[in-house]
Amino acid sequence: MKFGVREICDVVLKAKAAQKIGNKMFYKDEPVIYFDTLKTSSMESATNTVYAQGGSGNARLVAWEGERTVTFTMEDALISPAGFSILSGAGLIEASEDEKIKVHVTERTDEVEVTETGSGAERVVTDVKITLNNIPYDAEDGNYIYVMLLENGEVVSEPYIPAKVEDKVITLSNADDVNKFTKGCVVLVDYYTEKATGATQIDITADKFGGNYYLEASTLFRDQNGVDMPAEFIIPNCKIQSNFTFTMAASGDPSTFTFTMDAFQDYTRFNKTKKVFAAIQMITTSGTNTEAVRDMTASKGVINELGEVVFPQA
Repeated sequence: MKFGVREICDVVLKAKAAQKIGNKMFYKDEPVIYFDTLKTSSMESATNTVYAQGGSGNARLVAWEGERTVTFTMEDALISPAGFSILSGAGLIEASEDEKIKVHVTERTDEVEVTETGSGAERVVTDVKITLNNIPYDAEDGNYIYVMLLENGEVVSEPYIPAKVEDKVITLSNADDVNKFTKGCVVLVDYYTEKATGATQIDITADKFGGNYYLEASTLFRDQNGVDMPAEFIIPNCKIQSNFTFTMAASGDPSTFTFTMDAFQDYTRFNKTKKVFAAIQMITTSGTNTEAVRDMTASKGVINELGEVVFPQA
């Protein structure tokens, strides 16, 4: 049997040990994440070869191979917070009532009301009230709300710090010389708001790295008759390298996300007799129903090199 390969893999990573990602707990052998938007995937094996050399011309006489390494690399078109957490080894925080996430907001608004006395040269603004789209986070340990006047889209004032915060309304007082403000003027407000739902934070720290997983990658091989047959790559113990590049650009191809995994020898799920770096399964049924092949091989049939089920003589 000969076959060609021109298909991507769908990959699942399963936990080698209990681990927590965000608010979810995964136990040994449980699926942690599925990758079904991969652009490319490859498995590479490399060895180191040394030679005994001598004689005329110092020719190579005997070779020794060893130090085999196996690496599985996949490039994903899309990534999820969980996927990025697995790639980088970063901690994943999902917003909740117990652990709210402070989100930075820059808001342009003309929802500005002023209280003033007098007019012309005698005009005095006593306070300015600005209504925001979100409730700003009013920290006790510092000032995190800043208001700036805009003119033709440009900042034309120093930052003002509100004297009072009530729900979505912030108030500037005349102690800050707010005479520049008028009703309906456009301002830029730089602030933070708290999210108890609908927000995720990924913390990249110096002491957390990508973990170890049981990898299963499903794909299709095609034989010379044009028949697709299922194939499975299995790496019983792979360690994700924590290197990543996050590219952002206004033009060109969208950013992709590369996962590089080093394989370590371990037992596959159903074979505890020998440790392997990887195993590759091919369902070579030659058009025969897979379940039928299993039934026939269970009756002492075997699959030959052509993918045919045969029954050797006793």
